[in-house]
Amino acid sequence: MRTVLDFSPLHRSSIGFERIFGLLEAAQTQPSDNWPPFDTMKLSDDRYRISMAVAGFKRDEIEISMQENLLVIRGERKNDVEGEYLHRGIAYRPFIRRFELAEHVHVTDAHLADGLLSISLKRELPESMKPRRIEINTGDAVVAKVRQIEQQVAA
Repeated sequence: MRTVLDFSPLHRSSIGFERIFGLLEAAQTQPSDNWPPFDTMKLSDDRYRISMAVAGFKRDEIEISMQENLLVIRGERKNDVEGEYLHRGIAYRPFIRRFELAEHVHVTDAHLADGLLSISLKRELPESMKPRRIEINTGDAVVAKVRQIEQQVAA
């Protein structure tokens, strides 16, 4: 049984958080599909990795796209099997996985090996958003920069 949370009291007392509330509401209503299984890892303060089990899928059967803050991974296996299955235990069904990314998080690399799709992500803050040190001037520094302009006396 799922409990649906009501975020309307937070909407009344918060400004500028609409995107976060939208993400939370969407997460409640999305059906939980566990195919294909995946891991998300934080490698450092600004580096992440998504590893997804895609056994049996070839490179040209998987598509990775990114639009704004949404990473979409699609897979659809082409039917190239000869013969008749007596037992089918490996799932080759098509899939779509969506990941909402924080602002300034970008895909840096994607690699497929040994049935694992690894997608590397990095947060790259623009220079204007990075912390910077502000120098503090003393009163003496201000006085030293002020020059007296002397008036020339006409003779």
